[in-house]
Amino acid sequence: MKPITEEILREVSQAFQFAGPVSHPVRYGSGHINDTFSVFTDDGTRRYIVQRINTDIFENPQQLMENICGVTDYLREHIIANGGDPERETLNTIRAVDGKPLYIDSDGEAWRVFTFVTDTICLEKVESEKDFYTVAETFGNFMNQLSDFPAASLHETIARFHDTPNRYANFEKALAEDVMGRAKDIADEIEFIHAHEADCHHLVDLLAEGKLPLRVTHNDTKINNVLLDAASGKGICVIDLDTIMPGLSAYDFGDSIRSGANDCAEDEPDQSKVHFSMHLYEVFTKGYLAAAGAVMPELEKKCLPWGAKLMTLECGIRFLTDYLEGDHYFHTQRDGQNLDRARTQFTLVKDMEAHWAEMEEIVNRYA
Repeated sequence: MKPITEEILREVSQAFQFAGPVSHPVRYGSGHINDTFSVFTDDGTRRYIVQRINTDIFENPQQLMENICGVTDYLREHIIANGGDPERETLNTIRAVDGKPLYIDSDGEAWRVFTFVTDTICLEKVESEKDFYTVAETFGNFMNQLSDFPAASLHETIARFHDTPNRYANFEKALAEDVMGRAKDIADEIEFIHAHEADCHHLVDLLAEGKLPLRVTHNDTKINNVLLDAASGKGICVIDLDTIMPGLSAYDFGDSIRSGANDCAEDEPDQSKVHFSMHLYEVFTKGYLAAAGAVMPELEKKCLPWGAKLMTLECGIRFLTDYLEGDHYFHTQRDGQNLDRARTQFTLVKDMEAHWAEMEEIVNRYA
């Protein structure tokens, strides 16, 4: 992608249907994928988020925006019908002057604009049991609201994103090629992945057999993708919808558990410090099922522990694959960081397996 010049920023500032002239865009947030800016109308009454879409990752921005607009338009109708505030409870896209949700600048780069959701905060990590419950409830409500949306109509913005057997196949290819000569030092990790090959097929096979419903899935259900009302702490809006795709509810549930129900850094070198929190798992399960359980058939609920396990395993496989390939996908700041990341995920999987019966019982309790 090309560098963003002041001329391009001025061009983009005039390319959308803002509620009046806007200030010069300034960098906003800490995201690593898209380039994000904030602008205000000159009278200070309206604020917007302006983003350049990373087309190195999202190769078809038109399809990406079709997904987002389709889902948010649907949510907007649902929110209005239930007496909610559609300006705060879902993302709202501002159209370009030609009426399209995208603007292609003179460098050929794709831009979009959302209204800024005021008086909200987002958390970077789980700070309290209450916060984690609120995030679970918000993601569960998101799934509930979209339970009748035709998920199969959505585009895959990243092909085979949670196709765990495909992730396993990519690992095997990287292992066979071993371009960095690292395989000899990770025998335990290789053995662990090989021992879990059959597990990688569990959810995708159930979907292929028609035993699980295809859902609209967010696919990046970290805690910082929920906006909380600054005054009440209530979950307001799910954001970062670039990976909205067809998938399984277990994917979204599992990714939240993977990223939130532990008390360690993702790249913790000391595996003795890595622990899966059964308490936080129960808190999230309770909140998620309170919001989404009514629209989930029994087998779908029973697969939630599998979502936690497989999203964690899949993430570890991806980290180790990147380590074998030379750390070209996940950004690293030190040697061996991707290996530590993989080991942390595998330790969490082992901890889940040690508490598997309890994980299933918790789901049954709140189902």
